[in-house]
Amino acid sequence: MKKNQSDDEMSTPKKEGFVSLSEFYREFPEETMVSRSQEFYKQIKRRRSVRDFSSRPVPAEIIENALKAAGTAPNGANLQPWHFAVAQSSDIKKKIREAAEEEERAFYKERAPDEWLDKLAPLGTDENKPFLETAPYLIAVFAQSYGFDSDGNKIKHYYVKESVGIACGMLITALHHAGLATLTHTPSPMKFLNEILDRPSNERPYLLVVTGYPADGAIVPDISKKQLDEISSFH
Repeated sequence: MKKNQSDDEMSTPKKEGFVSLSEFYREFPEETMVSRSQEFYKQIKRRRSVRDFSSRPVPAEIIENALKAAGTAPNGANLQPWHFAVAQSSDIKKKIREAAEEEERAFYKERAPDEWLDKLAPLGTDENKPFLETAPYLIAVFAQSYGFDSDGNKIKHYYVKESVGIACGMLITALHHAGLATLTHTPSPMKFLNEILDRPSNERPYLLVVTGYPADGAIVPDISKKQLDEISSFH
């Protein structure tokens, strides 16, 4: 016979600084779990990277909720080594576009090997990034190599890239779930974001997430994803 919740809680030793998982975790019947996993897959597979955005305003609360969702990501030692700088003013977005396009011109004309450019060709990308001004929000994600305690002492962060990468995935998923389009943009190098967005030297630009409504008539590349047996193995 399965124990009821109170029995389980009574059998679990109390530990200072911890609370019962039952306050957070919800278990569902197996049929419900399968259904929920199928529905999530159906929704998330409709996500596409969009490069044609509308300038339609987006309620700030949607962005704030998506950022709060991203902030729940698992991370090394719960040090939460990230900062999300949200650019929404026309002036800031213009500065970001100008700086990004300068780096992109150097990439496409000087730094990128021909093999890479050949891979990008079917996607129709180039050094022109008008979406950086058109979209209502640009979310610059910064990875913090270290932080500071209340006395100003340096605190080393652990598994920074892994932690911030997971948070970015959750951010993109949250924005898609809310009904917004997204694009991940990574001009290289991105140090100009520190200057424009006034971020400290312990933060390194990790990703620029462009988000908003897609423009009317927006198109995306006709691509497909690898099948399950191509990306996974069961042992």
